[in-house]
Amino acid sequence: MKITYFLFMLFLAFPAGVFAQNESQVTETGENGTIQEQFEYLKEISSNYQEYKVIKRAELDRLQATILDSTQRYQNEIQELNSALTETKNQITQLNGELSETKEELARAIEERDSFSIFGLLLHKQIYNNLVWGVILFLLLVLIVSFIQFKRGHKITAETQRTLEDLREEFEQHRRNTLERERKLNRQLVDALNNKDS
Repeated sequence: MKITYFLFMLFLAFPAGVFAQNESQVTETGENGTIQEQFEYLKEISSNYQEYKVIKRAELDRLQATILDSTQRYQNEIQELNSALTETKNQITQLNGELSETKEELARAIEERDSFSIFGLLLHKQIYNNLVWGVILFLLLVLIVSFIQFKRGHKITAETQRTLEDLREEFEQHRRNTLERERKLNRQLVDALNNKDS
């Protein structure tokens, strides 16, 4: 009896196990597969009526639920991707703003590096350099003009002193001559007075 009971149980368990495996494979293909696989599964399990396929309402509802679920999942993914895209665009906009601020700060830093403040005015070093060299050249020009005028003045002064010295000598000579003539005249007068008295 034990053997019969064992064979009977084996006979009952074997078809149930095979049926469970087939049902498991079908369920996996029917519920968990791609939409294409689910359509193929639907074609396999549907029965034929003339040239039409007859599909059970429950299977059609399950396929519809799966498609709607997939569509909803894809829409959710699209919304997540759109929000991620919007967030990325916002980050890009923010980073572009920060980049432009950084570029402005860099330009200001370069300007400040190449410039310095004099009397409250921010002068570029090149302008300052040109200004300093302009002042130096102006002062050099003034120095050269002053030197030329000094030389000319010195020359005129030297000529004037020579002329003055010549005039002094001439005057001294004229004075001596005048004194000499006066002496002669005085002698002649004295001699004439002496001759007249005598």
